[in-house]
Amino acid sequence: MIVRPQQHWLPRLFVWHGSVLPKITSRLLMNFLLSIAVIGVLPWYTSLGIKLTVAPFSILGVAIAIFLGFRNNACFARYSEARVLWGQLMIASRSLLREVKTTLPEDEGLRHFIQLQIAFAHSLRMTLRRKPQGEVLAKYLDQNALHHVLNAHSPANRILLLMGEWLGERRAKGALSDVLFSSINQRLHDMSAVLSGCERIFTTPLPFAYSLILHRTVYLFCIMLPFALVVDLHFMTPFISVLISYTFISLDTLAEELEDPFGEEDNDLPLDAISNAIEIDLLQMVDADELPHKMTPGKNYQLT
Repeated sequence: MIVRPQQHWLPRLFVWHGSVLPKITSRLLMNFLLSIAVIGVLPWYTSLGIKLTVAPFSILGVAIAIFLGFRNNACFARYSEARVLWGQLMIASRSLLREVKTTLPEDEGLRHFIQLQIAFAHSLRMTLRRKPQGEVLAKYLDQNALHHVLNAHSPANRILLLMGEWLGERRAKGALSDVLFSSINQRLHDMSAVLSGCERIFTTPLPFAYSLILHRTVYLFCIMLPFALVVDLHFMTPFISVLISYTFISLDTLAEELEDPFGEEDNDLPLDAISNAIEIDLLQMVDADELPHKMTPGKNYQLT
């Protein structure tokens, strides 16, 4: 995620990091070169008696813009829901520890329970980003638990089970009444709901055919556009063609980024920073001496 301070409108025009320009520069350059080539073959092109006008491109451009808007809205809805889910995880984690700490203030295994909560956040983060988990989770889990978690189909779900078993042991010993156990267990259910919601977004992309038809239409439009502009605009064709192409190609590219909000691109969610914030909050709630360093945006204003 790009976290920039407020800027005046003029320097914002020249922002590079966080825009989609680094991804589409080569495509815009190809459109520019194609436009120059079209200018060069204009005499031969007009001698064929074929003349494309701007009129059909105006109609097609409006249609493409509408469908790109629908697609971007659908992708942003996925991004927004993913952020809400991680916000709910932070709420559930704090509430769970608060309830456990107030009901079991003298329990010697409280620190172990906190480690399980932190491991859950990191496991979910790395699952969504398709990263290996062994090295990170080894900091929070013992060897036996780590073995079961890494061999599970859903490592984060296995950690939830370990937390449930920890609470079940306290209930069996009489340290937790049925009412308190039910209340605290509801927090685990909230975390399970977050896990399922993230898995649903992660494993269910937008329909491929829907994205493909828009992708093809956008690029065919941008390829054919110089042929319609060159008769009237001549040497201005490359500049106007690139400007129009930038609008459509950038929207198409931005939708691709937002479709998977759990990645590590500039406009994806900062899962590392959220997991780091959860860990700091939980450790501070038990007055831990050593806290991890709080993550801040890097030199390019990117928060991972």
